[in-house]
Formats: sequence, C-alpha cells, structure tokens
Amino acid sequence: MNLKNIDLNLLVYLDVLLRERNVTRAAESLGISQPAMSNGLRRLRELFSDPLLVRTSGGMSPTERAEGLQPKIREVVASIKKVVQPDQQFNATRANRVFRISVSDYSESTLLPHMLRRMRLEAPDVTLDILTPSDVSFQDLEQGSVDLVINRFDVLPQSFHQRPIWRDGFSCIFSRQNQIRNNFNLETYLKAGHVWVSKTGMGIGVGMEPGASQRLGWVDEALAKLGKERRIRVFTRHYEAAMRLANLRDLIVTLPSKAANRLKDDPSVIISPPPFEIPEFELTMAWSPLLQHNPAHRWMRRLIAEVAQDVD
Repeated sequence: MNLKNIDLNLLVYLDVLLRERNVTRAAESLGISQPAMSNGLRRLRELFSDPLLVRTSGGMSPTERAEGLQPKIREVVASIKKVVQPDQQFNATRANRVFRISVSDYSESTLLPHMLRRMRLEAPDVTLDILTPSDVSFQDLEQGSVDLVINRFDVLPQSFHQRPIWRDGFSCIFSRQNQIRNNFNLETYLKAGHVWVSKTGMGIGVGMEPGASQRLGWVDEALAKLGKERRIRVFTRHYEAAMRLANLRDLIVTLPSKAANRLKDDPSVIISPPPFEIPEFELTMAWSPLLQHNPAHRWMRRLIAEVAQDVD
C-alpha cells in the first residue's frame, strides 16, 4: 500500500469513531456532517478490509481488528498533533490554568497536601480541580478532559501512559484505651471489630457485604489465604473518617501505612504493624496519550513524581 494514497484524515475519523462508537456523535465531535462521517467509515472499512464497527443490540461495537488498532491509532494521532503544534514552553510561575486530577481518598490524604505546598512556591496561580474516582470514567481520561488519575489499578487500558508513584504497606491503628493494646496478635485481631476502608478503580461504587471476601481487597484477601476472616463493623470509602473511628475503644483500622503515619503524633492512638503479612500495593499515575507531549502536563507529572519521591 502506497502511503500517498492514504488520507490521514481517515485516521482522525477512526480515532474518534472508536472512542464514541457512534457515527452521529463522532461527526458532531469533529464538526462534520453525519453523511461525511458515514462516508469516512465506508472508506476506512475499504482501507483496512474490515468492518471495524458493527451494529449490535448494545450499539456499535468494535471488531477484534478495531480493538487492536485503537491504541496504535491513538498514538499516531497524538504524534501528528505534536508535530504540527508549536513547541511551547510552560512557565509555571506565570501560568494561570486548571489541572483536573482524579484521586482516591488515600491519595488525597497522603500526596495532595505535599503537592499544594510545592505549588504555592512554584506555580501560585495554578489551580487543582480534584475529582473522586466515581466522578470519572476511563473515557474521560482517554479524551483528555481529565488530566490525570492517581489511584491503584488492577488493569488499565493499553493506550494509557502510566508511571508508578510509590509502593506502600499496611498498618493497624487502635485506641490506647482498647484492651487489645496489651496483647496484639492474630487471635485478638480477629476477635476485635474492624473498620474497612477503600475506594479504588474508577466509576460509581457499590455497596459492600461482609461475606464478599473476594471483593474486600488486600487485607481480607491476605486473611482468606490463612483461612481467617475479620469482623467488619463499618464500611467507609473515606480515610479521614476511618482514622477518626480508630479513637473508639473497640475498633481496629487497618489501612496503608502512609495514611496511618498522619496520626503518628496523636497520643490517643497506637500504630502497629499487622499481626500477619499483607502484600504491598502500588500507587500509579495514568494519563491519556493525547497529553503525553503537552508541556504543562509534563511539568505537572514531573512535579507529582518529585513530590511523591520526597514523601516516600
């Protein structure tokens, strides 16, 4: 196939079609008519000798070939934008812009305060719009409407860029008035009441059930491997609330160590390693390939990485 016979606009069409999975919305996104987009899809099917998008009961679905093409097309389109856009420098001290960042409650309580202190010095007029995981979808991130997501992920779409922030283990927090303080071991841990705290991934959360150990996360999975189960009395998605509950005399909070360390100077609580092994987890920063070469975005990613290293 001779490249001179390929209309590069078709690659832009395909990128938007695979994102929207709807001819009308794709046309609106590009500011062209629906017939023009339909004609573009017809030409794309001829170019790749594949239907690319087929109509199903759930709408337009990508073929296996299209799913394989999507991250490659996204990368090509992002590279073309980099070539044709002027190479602008980002001056953080003079910048006046908003970064939209989705963070888990854990990330917000451990990383964000350090970021803000650094930004006061380097970028006093830059604003952060902090979103919760339930505010954001992978599509929002892919389209670049959200700058970054900082969270813990089991799986990320192949097209996304990502960078590890840090690794963290777990600690237990309980009141100095809790009788367990004199004999803290696995047996007494299991007899106590517990606060479960977590909110990972993206999308709207769902309610929890104490018996659903396969969905409860690292702490309960580690216990399950020992054939044990803890008595969960409170489910919360907020680390601040969980740490406040640690002051109650009959509850134990098991949560990531960097969050627990925020209470290291609180004389009313004790912070202790768990009486069993819990694997460490990794906090990750992810972003769209559309923003990979953006100077402002590169500055923000570098700042986050440097701040995280200092915290770590």
